[in-house]
Amino acid sequence: MVEQEQHIATEKARAGSTPHVVRYVLGISLTLAIIVMIVIVWGY
Repeated sequence: MVEQEQHIATEKARAGSTPHVVRYVLGISLTLAIIVMIVIVWGY
């Protein structure tokens, strides 16, 4: 027999909350990576 799908709420499936710190870290590191690449290109 085929079992029915179980639908679980997002918060329960993750077992926690998702803070927005990850967005800041990604944004800052992307900005720094772009700055470093510009410095490397202009330096050579």
